[in-house]
Amino acid sequence: MDLSMTELERDIIREILNIGLARAADSFAVIAQERVLLEVPSIDLLMSNDILAKVREYQSRHVPIQSDIRGDFNGTTLMFFSGQHVQRLSRVCLRMQTTETLEVNELQESLLLEISNIITGALVTQLANILKANIYGAPPVAPRGDIAESMQNLVPEQQLQPLIFSVITQFSDRDNMVELPLMLFFDRVTFEKILEIIRSYDFLGRQMSA
Repeated sequence: MDLSMTELERDIIREILNIGLARAADSFAVIAQERVLLEVPSIDLLMSNDILAKVREYQSRHVPIQSDIRGDFNGTTLMFFSGQHVQRLSRVCLRMQTTETLEVNELQESLLLEISNIITGALVTQLANILKANIYGAPPVAPRGDIAESMQNLVPEQQLQPLIFSVITQFSDRDNMVELPLMLFFDRVTFEKILEIIRSYDFLGRQMSA
């Protein structure tokens, strides 16, 4: 199957994700008690080594939370909370006064897990509804060690082929513009399924000609 995307297909995927991410942004805004701005996601087919390097870069500067996507699609979401996020969410949700730190206690980690669960759940639900797929988000975890190493099941052995489908977006607070990176990965089989759905239906009510 041809894994290259036309500009129209990219626009369709981007719009589908925008709908899901808008719901996720609303969910996060309720928790953070701030208005959340949502940037249009970038959509890329990246080399395996490149995307794993990006994951390691984010992990070095953030507290990572991971949730797997299961069912008809196979994927993973990663949310990366900065020290500023930990400080602000601890103050707003836990009434804790803390410094900007990546060292979180059990209560703070539970809060980040719950936030990730709500945001990932909102995103996955919208994707399931739009793409008519039976998918759900597994309970989030705070991974220990190298996340990239644990994601080998999504990474093809042939490192030169760009088979990883990723979406990278950012939630930003209006006052401080604190980025909250969210990365969404699908394996090759899932990516093929998504392209097949898009190519078989134009989302405007007409079946596309074969």
